[in-house]
Amino acid sequence: MKKAHSRTATRRLVVITGLSGSGKGSALKAFEDLGYYCVDNLPVGLIPKFADMCAAPGSHIARAAVVVDIREGEALSQLPVAYQKLGRKNLKVSLVFLEASDEVLIRRFEETRRPHPLGRNLPVREGIRLERSLLKPMRRLADTVIDTSKMNVHELRQLIQDRFGGRQRKAMLVSVLSFGFKHGVPHDADLVFDVRFLPNPNYVADLRDKSGCDPEVQQYVESHAQTREFINRLSDLLLFLLPHYVREGKSYLTIAIGCTGGRHRSVALAERIGDLLEEEGYKTKVVHRDLRRHNVS
Repeated sequence: MKKAHSRTATRRLVVITGLSGSGKGSALKAFEDLGYYCVDNLPVGLIPKFADMCAAPGSHIARAAVVVDIREGEALSQLPVAYQKLGRKNLKVSLVFLEASDEVLIRRFEETRRPHPLGRNLPVREGIRLERSLLKPMRRLADTVIDTSKMNVHELRQLIQDRFGGRQRKAMLVSVLSFGFKHGVPHDADLVFDVRFLPNPNYVADLRDKSGCDPEVQQYVESHAQTREFINRLSDLLLFLLPHYVREGKSYLTIAIGCTGGRHRSVALAERIGDLLEEEGYKTKVVHRDLRRHNVS
């Protein structure tokens, strides 16, 4: 049923515009992290064709975001008319306009030492004034106006995620990795947890040749009080930490859980933690690095 729904679901196209220095590039990166197909500086004349491509039956582009701004020059004057004609069947179109105060924009230009795109010989303040005037028609059409004067890049990212990310998944991929310490600690792990203190199924004859993916091993591991307490404490810790990682802009996190050989305890707990995080709305994948090795844990 989910697959049928995804084929008939309304697709989405977000047009991003606004003042130079207001954070359009950072906004586009936030959309990209949310899984949007992103295009920077798309010519105005190509926007209708791009909308047709997004709305076409069988298109692989379910959600897209494009930036169109003052770099278009005189062609930018055609954007209001082009935008108002973008309505397509099964395609929801919205316009995001980014801006900031003159003082903040001037400071950002000074920090980057870049001239205003309207001209090197034009004072920055004059360039901002002229750009505001040219973009007034687009600002009036905008569904969402974002003033980034008091925002940092992480706050802008969070705002984009909250408004356009949907509620089904949080915008961070969490990889839960099981491993064996005898084969080395994963070098790319962000968080490492050692579960060698838990009772070892390797010493149970009926479980030795099985793995943590087998229900019998999972039941054995979780039959002990210290395992259940560890799962509860680790779950609480992760559910505290993960929103802070998301807020700081981290899009990928690896949680490594290790036992001796990476076959029994770490595998069972990685499966359990992966399920818990999935239930909480995180995009989660579980990887068993050492499960196929012949050595047992």
